[in-house]
Amino acid sequence: MSDDAHPRRNGPWTVHETELSYENPWIRVETSKVAHPDGSPGIYGVVRYANLAIGVLPIDESGHTWIVGQHRFPFDAYSWELPEGGGPKAEDPLDSAKRELAEETGLRAENWQALGRWDVSNSVSDEKAIGYLAWGLREGEAKPEPSEALTVKRVSFPDLVSMCLDGEITDAFTHLMVFAAIERARRGQLPEEIGSLLRQ
Repeated sequence: MSDDAHPRRNGPWTVHETELSYENPWIRVETSKVAHPDGSPGIYGVVRYANLAIGVLPIDESGHTWIVGQHRFPFDAYSWELPEGGGPKAEDPLDSAKRELAEETGLRAENWQALGRWDVSNSVSDEKAIGYLAWGLREGEAKPEPSEALTVKRVSFPDLVSMCLDGEITDAFTHLMVFAAIERARRGQLPEEIGSLLRQ
């Protein structure tokens, strides 16, 4: 942590002091006394995440996918999303993705391809997200965490796209995975067996 005697640079910002405001097993909140890029004094709060955000877009041979519904506490609202969760930073993200998909939907996948890496909310947090496309699916028993109340349903990929465009799905991570997959399919960056299902 910086202090007034030893300020540090953060790009055009000067950080005079950083204090831990709050911490739990998933996040820590830091508050820094700073000089803004124009030299004026201020504070900056940052949420630092213990885990990576991991998401999966599973696609079966008929072009269907699985979405997960749950009540999201921060918004006090129900949310439909692709399978998502947290992965320890020390763990291979692909292993985290396989675990999350199996836990939330019961699905296992033979084939995996990364869709992208994104900074989810870079004005106030350092959360990084990694999304995967999964296919060659086989079904099994879902085993969500006991604290989660999840609803899982299978929908066609075109219906998923419509849910995003119509505002029925507002989860940003889901949107990123869906439209990254569409664009990668359009560019021929996916195996044809799966790309053809996403270009419908």
